[in-house]
Amino acid sequence: MKKILITLFSFTAILLANSYVGDKACLECHKKEHKEWRGSDHDLAMQIANATTVLGDFNNAHLNYNGIITTFFKKNGKFMVRTDGADGKLHDYEVSYTFGVYPLQQYMVKFPNGRVQVLDKAWDSRSKSQGGGRWFHLHEKENVKAGDVLHWSGVNFNWNYMCADCHSTNFQKNYNPKTKKYASTYAQINVSCEACHGEGSEHIRWAKNPKSYDGTLKKGLKFIGSRNHWHIDVSTKKPVLENAINRDEVMLCAKCHSRRTQFGDDFKNAKNYHDNYRLATLSERLYEPDGQIKDEVYVYGSFVQSKMYEAGVTCSDCHNSHSLKRRAVGDNVCNKCHLRVIYDNPKHTHHKKKSAGCIACHMPSKIYMGVDERNDHSFRIPRPDLSAELNTSNACRSCHKDKTDSFLTNAMKQWYKKIPIGHQKFAHQIDANRKNSENAYKDLYAVLMSDAPDIAKATLIPRLGMYPSKQTYMTSLQMLRSHNPTIRIAALQSLENFPPQYVMKDIFKMLDDGAKSVRIEAMRILLQFHTGKLSAKEQKIYDRVFQEYKASLLFLSDRAEGQVALARLYENTGALKNAETAYKEALRIQKFYIVTYVNYAHFLQLQGREQEALMILNKGIKLIGKEPLLLEPLALWYIRNKQKDKGVSILQSGAKMYPENARLQYLYGIAIADKNIDKAIVVLENALEYHSGDLAILNGLIYYYEQKNNKMMSNLYKQKVHNMMQLQ
Repeated sequence: MKKILITLFSFTAILLANSYVGDKACLECHKKEHKEWRGSDHDLAMQIANATTVLGDFNNAHLNYNGIITTFFKKNGKFMVRTDGADGKLHDYEVSYTFGVYPLQQYMVKFPNGRVQVLDKAWDSRSKSQGGGRWFHLHEKENVKAGDVLHWSGVNFNWNYMCADCHSTNFQKNYNPKTKKYASTYAQINVSCEACHGEGSEHIRWAKNPKSYDGTLKKGLKFIGSRNHWHIDVSTKKPVLENAINRDEVMLCAKCHSRRTQFGDDFKNAKNYHDNYRLATLSERLYEPDGQIKDEVYVYGSFVQSKMYEAGVTCSDCHNSHSLKRRAVGDNVCNKCHLRVIYDNPKHTHHKKKSAGCIACHMPSKIYMGVDERNDHSFRIPRPDLSAELNTSNACRSCHKDKTDSFLTNAMKQWYKKIPIGHQKFAHQIDANRKNSENAYKDLYAVLMSDAPDIAKATLIPRLGMYPSKQTYMTSLQMLRSHNPTIRIAALQSLENFPPQYVMKDIFKMLDDGAKSVRIEAMRILLQFHTGKLSAKEQKIYDRVFQEYKASLLFLSDRAEGQVALARLYENTGALKNAETAYKEALRIQKFYIVTYVNYAHFLQLQGREQEALMILNKGIKLIGKEPLLLEPLALWYIRNKQKDKGVSILQSGAKMYPENARLQYLYGIAIADKNIDKAIVVLENALEYHSGDLAILNGLIYYYEQKNNKMMSNLYKQKVHNMMQLQ
């Protein structure tokens, strides 16, 4: 891998304006920080594979994964792996790089087109007493074969997109969608000083002569770390922040320590996180309904749920910024602010001393990548009562595996005479909205009008558009004025569901938002509608953001989701040939991405190419299976093409297969209503058992009971809808 830019070893070297100088240039003045950083996870994030850096056993070691024997060996001084490639056959691959060190180390293979793939076989670098010192597969409990989305040869194990932005300094992906090749570069192979502080040449210029420095950066750096100062209030015995709350450090760390969508490689020129990334909210796939970690979300989305974050706690309050180690061993890191005499006490813990601690109870962990234990950073009170109701995790289970949630709940009630709720009070509300329950609307507003964390509000705000009314419209507009870009994006997604004539003006205003993530979301929505005649000033703004949006999609063009978004852009601008090319490229890149089949089929239908649309949908079902997103358009295709019985049959089987899918239940009900209105009513009423607050199902029942002249039942459901939509 070719390194770009130059590394400077002394102040006398020739400097390029705003250039990266490498960590050795920092060593001369910052020996202590450099010493702490050396050997850290950041320093060792990625390395050239050699006898010093490789930890795994490459002495003809073997790993049997569902009958596929992978061999790790050396050849001519090189580290080699014989394993199944994209074609399912065994091939020999040279290991070019190592990835990480503890508790596991991964290995990477270069391919001729600039693509670098991360192997899904890893070395467990823990001690043998901990179960380490072995090769293992990252998906040990599954049977991942070549062609699968999780196979190491596929897009989800592509270093250029998935990993490099956070494991190297000033990484530039440089993917060319025309040649389908990468020309990726980095300033340093690992996460060095300049990954956080920015380019160092200006800092060196400042250091040589601070008094004559004429640059615009403070001390010549984009980010200068600063520690919070806390003291313990003598009366409350609680920590008090002496300085003003500053989010710069947390947002800088969030660049890598968050689950997010990336818009480009230009973070060094971004004003903040929201100019280059969009934070993932508390979706069902990523988080439990109470906000606990579920999938791998990398800390930030959890941390912003906490009282710690709201109080102004930053990452460096608990972690050394250079060594990355905790500032004290175990729970001692907590006792800097939370007095041991109060909190490390059976009166607080209700456990014997040293049998439970802050981290075990308030930062429960989950295992990712087979062996990597990571703590939840939402700093929550254990809630076994929620586990009993919503099947969420709770810290108590970590130790008391033999106890039921009811037992654990009763124990807490005995200790506190009630269940301590804690700061994250949105679990029932998010669960209600995930299930379309009859309380969902009221619960949505309960969260919006509470002191809930912004990320919880942003999770629910898009659902305002599912209940279109003057009230939800005004609430969405109000949320557009939030200080938090994630909330403003959510508000735009809500407004997307309202009639264009009401929202176009307000969405257009957001093209001038201070955060790029908000601007491009506004553009995505506007492209679906005709904006009408624009003034010269408006046209200039529109054109500028259009280019920003298009550039963000081109950056993602090595991903199927990026190609599908590009296809939609081309559709909306009339470039139909380009749109179809993008759909085909999406299928080439990732044949298991469901949205491609759905959107491509719809595109073909709009062109009157019905048979081709049917072929695409059937191809998707053959490859992926009978997924709801595919069954719906397939059934509607048959209904639209005068094969209603076949369409109804597909909806019937889909509704039976997926009772949790409200849309399939609704479509099946209305599809059979013309022949059997009573059966349609039964279908819709049965669906209400799972989706008690789904407006489409409820309005369907109101309509069909009116068709039967059953005013009592019609009025009953009308009243139900009315009650649902009343906040008081």
